[in-house]
Amino acid sequence: MANKTRAVARARRHARVRRNLSGTAARPRLNVYKSLSAIYAQVIDDGAGRTLVSASTVDRDLREKAKGMKKSEQAKLVGQAIAERAKNKGIQAVVFDRGGFRYVGRVKALADGAREAGLQF
Repeated sequence: MANKTRAVARARRHARVRRNLSGTAARPRLNVYKSLSAIYAQVIDDGAGRTLVSASTVDRDLREKAKGMKKSEQAKLVGQAIAERAKNKGIQAVVFDRGGFRYVGRVKALADGAREAGLQF
């Protein structure tokens, strides 16, 4: 049976990747989700089942900075913010989980922003 929607196809891709990819306490998972209007990032310890840090374009402090920017510029800003927050919690390296999205555009901009701010993956 063929995929009915793009969302179902993305969920299937994400599930397939998640079978082999999980975050540990030493190297948590940087998860990315994007909607039409916003982009979200979380650093997750799958062993404990906890979100350690998060950032998104709907955060109060980032929302003001992101006003008037292009979506890819906003994604880069979120990437830098998640890296700063992770480093403040003592997290240096993560496993990147693109959430079934292609590694282009906003997803790539977020990853580049996080790398520039010093997060290793």
